[in-house]
Amino acid sequence: MPASTDPRLLILAVLAACGLSACTSTETRRTETPAPEPLPVAVPKPAPAPTFQGPVLTGNGTCTAPAPAGAAAIEIGIGECDLVRLKGKPPTDVLVGEGRAGREVQVLYNEPGAKELYFFVNNRLDRIVK
Repeated sequence: MPASTDPRLLILAVLAACGLSACTSTETRRTETPAPEPLPVAVPKPAPAPTFQGPVLTGNGTCTAPAPAGAAAIEIGIGECDLVRLKGKPPTDVLVGEGRAGREVQVLYNEPGAKELYFFVNNRLDRIVK
């Protein structure tokens, strides 16, 4: 007797064969997108060096040039050498360095009974601590 074949089994076998044939395919398809071009990077320019006028103090407390007679009193904004001229004597100690704002100088005077500390930024008196 001939074996009868169920049409559903036949359809299932054809679908399985089609599905397996897709698995054995060696063809690969890639859709690569080109890498984006790097964006130009803006390099910040360094800040210009601060400028100041007039003579300045050296680490040993002397001025680089004679101080002009512009300042009449010790007040915020006078120059380093103006302070020495107005005090009439060399400072006890001077610290010269570079800070965030540029040239920074600390000038110490030992006065009878107290110490006075003067802070300069770019050759201008910024604050006084007594």
